[in-house]
Amino acid sequence: MSEYKLISQKKPAFPVTKKLGNYLKRHNRTIKIPIFYDDLLRFQGSVAVYDKHDNDTLWIRVFYNEFERAEIDLYLKKVYNILHSNGSDASIKHLNVDAIDFCTFGNSKPFRIKIRNILNDNYTYFYVKKTDASRIYGLELEDILSPYNLNFLVYEDTLIEEHISGIPGDVFINDYLDDCLDIEKAQLAKEFVKFNERCMIRLLGDMRSYNYVVVPTHDFENVVYKIRPIDFDQQCYEGKFKVYYPQFFKENLKLVQLVGDKLTSESIEQYQIEERSIVAKRILGSRSRLNRLLSAMKSDNISTPKNIEQLKSEIFEFTGDINFRDSDGMGEVLDSALTFVRRNYEDVSMKTIIQQQQRLH
Repeated sequence: MSEYKLISQKKPAFPVTKKLGNYLKRHNRTIKIPIFYDDLLRFQGSVAVYDKHDNDTLWIRVFYNEFERAEIDLYLKKVYNILHSNGSDASIKHLNVDAIDFCTFGNSKPFRIKIRNILNDNYTYFYVKKTDASRIYGLELEDILSPYNLNFLVYEDTLIEEHISGIPGDVFINDYLDDCLDIEKAQLAKEFVKFNERCMIRLLGDMRSYNYVVVPTHDFENVVYKIRPIDFDQQCYEGKFKVYYPQFFKENLKLVQLVGDKLTSESIEQYQIEERSIVAKRILGSRSRLNRLLSAMKSDNISTPKNIEQLKSEIFEFTGDINFRDSDGMGEVLDSALTFVRRNYEDVSMKTIIQQQQRLH
């Protein structure tokens, strides 16, 4: 269960290629924005941000000189309207920028913007980051293959990304998990199995507990939990196949133990099959868009030759599918993985149909 040496070095950011840029334009992911990531770096001072337990969150609240702050606030409110509305300036007078926070931890070094509606005190967040092709591929794959939609924009070297609401995984594990009812723990175990399978299938790595959120939803008398990734930097980069399994990170050990305590091996296999089938249906339902994205990824360079060789070798050893061994680049490795899932789903579905027809006759 250890993460020791699973991730050996920091992942570099990769530029957006012309082909990926054309894909983003086609799917309305690009629009001119009035402020860039580098503009936000001109802050004059900062203070540390602490959580309710007085622990350092690794975020700092940044401050700008008076003249620049007025301009930055206006532009950030415009970006909010572009991201969440029709881009009109009509509602800007009702918006306030409550905070601009900066995180120096991790790869993306994001700015987190807190926007409040002064009419009702409702607030939301969005993030301003440097563009990274890996992250963009990850965001798009999440939008296509997961149960959730994602809203983001790319303009030149700046990425605007909506906030994904939920309880950070590490906070949930430390502060909430032990107080869950047995039925809730069993449901969490099921969801972790599905989340684990989903990340592995689409090769989303580094799902340590602070890189996903747990989302509770009240359903009649019960609380239903879902798990959503919030960090997509490690899309198709690392060479170790285990990196793409959340179960192998020590931060997730409590959830792994929960699976062992609450689920039988038959149940685990059932949930894995369910998740593979759901992903396969999404692949079939979004084939044209997914093929365009994979085409851009196949012509892109988003990893190192060493990582590519290691990953395709390890997945070939795991599956026995020669398409992995013959893959050239991370785009082809991912294409082979999605084809493998889709083909198995179609083979089983066809076999089931034939068996049903035989029983009818």
